[in-house]
Amino acid sequence: MVKDKSMEVTISNTKTSVSNPSNESISAKNTVNESEEKEQQEEDTLKELKKFFIKSVQDIYYAEHEIEEKLGDIKNKATSEALEDALEDHQLITKKQILRLEKVFKLLNETPKKNKCEAIVGILKEGDEMISQTKDKSTLRDIAIILACQKVEHYEIATYNGLIQLAVTLKLDKVVQLLE
Repeated sequence: MVKDKSMEVTISNTKTSVSNPSNESISAKNTVNESEEKEQQEEDTLKELKKFFIKSVQDIYYAEHEIEEKLGDIKNKATSEALEDALEDHQLITKKQILRLEKVFKLLNETPKKNKCEAIVGILKEGDEMISQTKDKSTLRDIAIILACQKVEHYEIATYNGLIQLAVTLKLDKVVQLLE
């Protein structure tokens, strides 16, 4: 604490206050400055959150392209016709999801861009390894394909749920609708 005959200043880690009976405007200026500073911090936080959100959309955009390509590869390895049909259906759904992500980029005034997603690279690699360890045209191969697809689907669900929550926080209502 610093003392002066006409003024007392208290400085702590979080707050600065000035007490001066003859000049109350100092306190008002500090309150305005603190308010402006808080607003600036909130604005900076939202900017950082939006950057993080965009990077995350780029990650899933990359992932969806990789998934779409992989579905084309593995549907030919399936034994069951029903599994082949399900994989083909999922491939079409994935293509539609890519188009929806492109609309998200447009709403964000961003060019669609893929950011390599190491998570999906690892999940797809693991799926390839599981499938390659089974015999061609076997029921076990179909089981390995189903398990690999379930892992991918769970990754997608977790990612989209997180993106939706971020979009809600950022008040991007139209983006939320596209991600749901």
